[in-house]
Amino acid sequence: MQDVDLFLSLAEIAGVFVGFGALISVRSGGPSEAHEVTYIRWVVSIAIWVVIAALAPVIISRYDITGHELWMACSLVAVVLFAVMYTVNGRAPEHQADAAAILAAAPRAAAPRVALVMVAGSTIWLPGAAVVLALALVVLGLFPDQEQALYLTAVGLGLFMGAIGLFVMVFSQGHVPAARDPAALPATGGSST
Repeated sequence: MQDVDLFLSLAEIAGVFVGFGALISVRSGGPSEAHEVTYIRWVVSIAIWVVIAALAPVIISRYDITGHELWMACSLVAVVLFAVMYTVNGRAPEHQADAAAILAAAPRAAAPRVALVMVAGSTIWLPGAAVVLALALVVLGLFPDQEQALYLTAVGLGLFMGAIGLFVMVFSQGHVPAARDPAALPATGGSST
């Protein structure tokens, strides 16, 4: 198999994303907002997916499986794990709470966050669809000479989605006030008249 070093390097880079996600979650130390938990979970999940997808061909090829069988087996593992990861993250209570908070926020206060989520959403949905398409093309065997390239593209897009998730998480911190109990707001000590 070609590009063993490339797959190992991609796994190492994704491992750094897992470390960043873990560091960010430990740094907070206490209960986190749903938005933060959602993005930490996404970055860690997609990075772990990249590690598994990048190591799969290296490990499976050691059993003298080559050609279409190698890339089909790896693609099946990768697409099943991707679907499970996507479903689990989408059903997480923090994701549901984050989506509800975005929709419930006042239009003016939510505008920057909604714009950020829309940009992040398109940069995650489009590569996510491309990941599934590339893996499906490998499984179907439609381009036998390009199966390794298609698989590598899927893994690279996964790394891209992790980087975008980390980027959005970092740049959306503190930009939108979370919905809080009005009774818990600090007194300002002044009159509004």
